[in-house]
Amino acid sequence: MTNPFEDETATYHVLINDEGQHSLWPSFKEVPKGWTIVRSSDSRAACLEFINQHWTDMRPNSLVRRMSQQTGHLSHETAEPQARASSSDAQS
Repeated sequence: MTNPFEDETATYHVLINDEGQHSLWPSFKEVPKGWTIVRSSDSRAACLEFINQHWTDMRPNSLVRRMSQQTGHLSHETAEPQARASSSDAQS
C-alpha cells in the first residue's frame, strides 16, 4: 500500500490552521477539525509549491503575536486561513 501523502499521482488539498501552519492533505481524506482548505484539488507538486510560497515563517501565529507584544512591533504578518489564500487559490 502506497503512503497517501507521498503518492505523486494523487490529488491533494493544502490546509491551514489557526496557527498559520500548512499541511499537504490527500483530497479523499476528510479534513481534520481545526483545518481549512486554502488550495483545493491539485497535484502534489502544485500544492507543495503553494506551501513553499505561502508558508515562509515556520513560527506559529501565537508565538509571532507574543514576540511582537514583547518587542512592541509586529515582525511577521500572521497567516489567517482566509487571508492567506487569494481568490484564485481558494477553491472549495
